[in-house]
Amino acid sequence: MIRFARRTPRGLPLVWRIFAINAVVLVVASGVLLVSPVTVSSPVVAREAVIVVAGLCVMLLVTLLLLRRAFAPLERLAEDMGTVDLLRPGVRAPTGGPDAEVNVLARAFNEMLARLEEERRLSSARAVSAQEEERRRVARELHDHVGQVLTGVLLQVQQVARSVPEATRPDVEELSVAVREALEDVRRIARELRPEALDDLGLPSALNALAANVGRHTGLLVERSFDADLPALGAEGELAVYRVAQESLTNVVRHARAKRADLHLTRVRDSVVLTVSDDGRGMDGIASPAGGGLRGMHERALAAGAELTVGAGSGGGTRVRLALPVDQ
Repeated sequence: MIRFARRTPRGLPLVWRIFAINAVVLVVASGVLLVSPVTVSSPVVAREAVIVVAGLCVMLLVTLLLLRRAFAPLERLAEDMGTVDLLRPGVRAPTGGPDAEVNVLARAFNEMLARLEEERRLSSARAVSAQEEERRRVARELHDHVGQVLTGVLLQVQQVARSVPEATRPDVEELSVAVREALEDVRRIARELRPEALDDLGLPSALNALAANVGRHTGLLVERSFDADLPALGAEGELAVYRVAQESLTNVVRHARAKRADLHLTRVRDSVVLTVSDDGRGMDGIASPAGGGLRGMHERALAAGAELTVGAGSGGGTRVRLALPVDQ
């Protein structure tokens, strides 16, 4: 727990500065009244009332200007606090100003923000882990149970097709095609839930299979390139990169109205950088920048300790960039 009493800010405390401002204004006003020839008669005449009201207005205006100057650091700190987003960690309130008490408040806010970011990162990591475990379970059920049942049904339908009368054979063959398509859909959903290539062949092969599958089913041209000297990212890092690439390509297909997408995985100094860009209609094609898909990508990046940026591409369209730090 942060205790402000343990900190000793240098300089005059804020409460005494405010008191000093008001005291100076009142002392000056009293001095002006003492040395000025202005008097107030009874009853008050119009000229005297105007002078008193004018003096009061001057006092209030001077007090307002001095107080606004005194509270300006707090207003700037409040503005800085309003820019904080836990999905984009690293933003901190400045602490190098001349106001010691504001610096104490900013340091306390930064410490609280650091704790919240760490707790958010850990909770995001737990949520992502639980989600992936559930995906793995569902994919296994689809592959081992539903897939086997549909395979058995397909074999039975094919066997029936050979023994039915010629007049009903087209109907049975049509049923066989429908079952085969359902089986392919089940297998595709199982692969999307848990990519086997990622576990068996590694990240570049899994991304290559993902791009090929998207192009085959949607007609989108997906150009891809991967550096040959990519370092090991670990299971969590590889999964984060794969899921961000998967969600990015899904957004391109659903929202961008693009004809081409580029998928690159490169080594940039101490990070592995995934870039997915397209030639579509840009961020206008996304209903809400804080939608579920983009928020899910930010959650994954946060859980993996990566930095995610989504914005306009250099040649139009949208560009998603994920930078995942790696150990040297």
